[in-house]
Amino acid sequence: MFVTIAIFGAGVMGETLLSGLLRAGFTPEELVITERRSERAAELEAKYGVRALSNLEAAGAADVLVLVVKPQDMTALLTEIAEHVVPGNLVVSLAAGVGTEAIATHLAAGTPVVRVMPNTPALVDQGMAALSRGAHVSDEQLEQAMDLLRSCGKAIEVPEAYQDAVTAISGSGPAYVFYVVEAMIEAGVVLGLPRATATELTVQTLFGAATMIRETGTHPTVLREQVTSPGGTTAAALRTLDDHKVRAAFVSAIEAAAQRSRELAGG
Repeated sequence: MFVTIAIFGAGVMGETLLSGLLRAGFTPEELVITERRSERAAELEAKYGVRALSNLEAAGAADVLVLVVKPQDMTALLTEIAEHVVPGNLVVSLAAGVGTEAIATHLAAGTPVVRVMPNTPALVDQGMAALSRGAHVSDEQLEQAMDLLRSCGKAIEVPEAYQDAVTAISGSGPAYVFYVVEAMIEAGVVLGLPRATATELTVQTLFGAATMIRETGTHPTVLREQVTSPGGTTAAALRTLDDHKVRAAFVSAIEAAAQRSRELAGG
């Protein structure tokens, strides 16, 4: 059955999802986008061969409405399109901190709403998306939403109560990794390595370590112990990290991110 998917908001994540869907086999005829800036809309039409419509036109044409707007813009968008969201439509929201019930209150009773927390590695088809179903979402509709997000990486279902923790772990998580990578590169420079060499060493080491975790299924503690010879260089480095309470600092940082997510969701 032919399904029209409308992506409301063609910023970075909106374009990322659009390009991922096309790579996954969706056709330009199945996809429409909305974008307030006319020059941006024209750019995306030319680049991807999709139609750029107004919010009202897109809502009227769509079977699946994917809302990729800023949280502070969500109420205005829903108020504008509410009358055009009909029974049978599926609404998928990628707006951080906006719950399924908050979205559903602006729409007709019984409208199925799925909430998604994506992350930026979706830009390279390595995203991690966590989906939570609202009160009226069927298994088939959830799977439909999962397929959309799988176009840019992996997708899992979580209870909506977990979304603040998901935001803190995977939503904000790439920034923590980039932070550590920056520190490792700077350390290499301090030790006399050219910056390009330090960068290549660090990035490939990170990629290799992550691949080991995913492909071996071995617990990271076991993998860490395999690298750590008694009295060796790794043991000296890890002792210093423990002396500076780095593990505790990471736990506290992620707890702070989750708390901030709860605060933003509350208003």
